[in-house]
Amino acid sequence: MSIGLIGNKSGMSRLFLEDGESIPVTAVSVCGNFVADIKTAENDGYTSLVVSKTKKSNNINKSKSEFYKKVNLTPGILAEFRCNPEQTGDFSVGKHLKADIFEIGQYVDVTGTSKGKGYAGVIKRHNFAMQDATHGNSLSHRAHGSIGQCQTPGRVWKGKKMSGHMGNVQKTVQNLKIVDLDVENSIIYIKGAVPGFNGSDLKIKPALKRS
Repeated sequence: MSIGLIGNKSGMSRLFLEDGESIPVTAVSVCGNFVADIKTAENDGYTSLVVSKTKKSNNINKSKSEFYKKVNLTPGILAEFRCNPEQTGDFSVGKHLKADIFEIGQYVDVTGTSKGKGYAGVIKRHNFAMQDATHGNSLSHRAHGSIGQCQTPGRVWKGKKMSGHMGNVQKTVQNLKIVDLDVENSIIYIKGAVPGFNGSDLKIKPALKRS
């Protein structure tokens, strides 16, 4: 893994290429990223970079507040990125990280919390097909049908696809392409959609499965 950034989803738009092709993009603001800590194999057993993104909050506990006082940074949200020991040589605590640590054309993995959809049935939640909406079917048009077995085992298996809470879980979309960078305004334009609502926090790191 390599060093990444914490972003804030600004919304979706489109970019036009020179040949006129329209590409849907998500604009992600990455302003206010600073190195908060550097973990080493000697002290922590592994190497990583702890990144902090400045964010106003009235809900910071004492231990977190004391940590930010120690490193002399404005409180915010933290994310940790595993990396190789040689990658941490150019960084120091308090260094400002900008969008130019990524490149145009680079592939990234984006992690965020998906939109909450509330309590949903199996058709919306798991893409089940509806039952017949014709004569002879009463009140079961969107029902999931049989869920149990016979006397053995005489119960419903754990993990069966059923209705329930949908969304509001951590999701990672892999191999998304960076199509443009606005270093001056700290904005990254990523091709396609990313998890979460506008204004939600995102974690962006180089793609794990694609170099």
